[in-house]
Amino acid sequence: MSGINFDMDMLLNMPTPYMVLAACVVVSATLILGRLLANALPGKQPPILEGIPYIGGLLKFVKGPMSIMTEGYNQLGEVFTVPVAHKRITFLVGPEVAPHFFKATDDEMSQDEVYNFNVPTFGPGVIFDVERKIRTEQIKFFSEALKKERVMKYAPQFVAEAEDYISTWGNEGIVDLKEEFTKLITLTSARTLLGREVREQMFNSVSELLHDLDEGMMPISVMFPYMPHPLHWKRDRARKKLHEIFGAVIRARRASGVKEEDLLQNFIDAKYQKVNGGRALTETEISGLLIATLFAGQHTSSITTTWTGLRMYDNREVLEQVLDEQRRVIATHGTALTYEALQDMDVLHRSITEALRLNPPLILLLRYARTPFSVTTSGGKQFNIPKGDIVAASPNFSHLLPSVFENPTKFQPDRFAAAGEEDKTKPFGFIGFGGGRHACIGSNFAYLQIKSVWSVFLRNFDFELVDAFPEPDYESMVIGPKPCRVKFTRRKLI
Repeated sequence: MSGINFDMDMLLNMPTPYMVLAACVVVSATLILGRLLANALPGKQPPILEGIPYIGGLLKFVKGPMSIMTEGYNQLGEVFTVPVAHKRITFLVGPEVAPHFFKATDDEMSQDEVYNFNVPTFGPGVIFDVERKIRTEQIKFFSEALKKERVMKYAPQFVAEAEDYISTWGNEGIVDLKEEFTKLITLTSARTLLGREVREQMFNSVSELLHDLDEGMMPISVMFPYMPHPLHWKRDRARKKLHEIFGAVIRARRASGVKEEDLLQNFIDAKYQKVNGGRALTETEISGLLIATLFAGQHTSSITTTWTGLRMYDNREVLEQVLDEQRRVIATHGTALTYEALQDMDVLHRSITEALRLNPPLILLLRYARTPFSVTTSGGKQFNIPKGDIVAASPNFSHLLPSVFENPTKFQPDRFAAAGEEDKTKPFGFIGFGGGRHACIGSNFAYLQIKSVWSVFLRNFDFELVDAFPEPDYESMVIGPKPCRVKFTRRKLI
């Protein structure tokens, strides 16, 4: 007993700083042990992928979602949870566990809490900075501009921009397709979305400001969008300047009374129906919606345009089918790339879809669980996802599962032909444009844009990959290819 008393006396007489340190060590060890035991306990909630207690999930998140999903799926299966800082992200991998994610109402699975990191990019008063009933009407304004009769009028503008763009190219040379299509798709988007005034008079300055906005959208911005950071400060300055530029264009067009065929005009003419007293949109709202539109479409379209070309020219068998189709369309419709001619390009359409399957630009689709729900895996296991979890589905990972697509890594556009239609075998097997209640409303616009651009290029150039086929750049917010040079040679298809 004397030894114990001696040890207790030493402990009680220990200097205060040492006692505090010892207490912290004991508490930390207890918390870590408790966390490890809790993570290992079997239960109805998804298994935990964390590693080092409390910080392991954050360390994994920094490495990127693809690394997390590969590790989690291989170790734990289709459903698992990763604690990241003060939040929990539950991954649902594959179509068997995806239905609730896509079919749930906004009261059950919400976008607000997970996409509000966009607010400092888009600005106040739009999309994720407003209550749902206002956002619903704002999205309807987009929908009106993307109806068939409106989209048909965009086709000549897409073609004109592409033809003007290639007019500066020589007879041969070497380019990076991603860089070229980033510029070209921005031009076509500026013409059809931002308006003639921006495209003709101030495109270069607007393009630079959009680049600054883009740089301010970093992976860390998803968790901490207002974190003090030079790129965030640059983003904020760029958004303010863009609002000033767009505001001046809006005022001038309203004063002139001239009507244009573009999305800007649609926003200028729009009025709320059931909210905001039926008023017209403010300059701030229109500017924010224009920025939101560009971020929703321009990045994804330029990336998909790039992947489509790289995939076609890496697979000459498919390329010959696409070229034969161009010849047939010319024989049927003439050389003009009309809306009807573009709609008659099924092989090119399927090639775009297949490129989108193999290389979706958005690696994660996110929701916030406002109510608990359960999922059942392909193996029959049931898990309960609690209220408050961030829930993630991944087109990139799910599209490459052999249980969803046969030979999933092979570029095989005919899998989407009427005879096969592999995307129809399992609901939410193909989610390149999202799915369910929040499927992309701009898919028809995107297909027409990409088909217009590639038809111009296919009829005027041959391409050859100079470098090895590129790997996806999973460190980016939008998953494009790593740098890859191609050689172009000017020639006429017919």
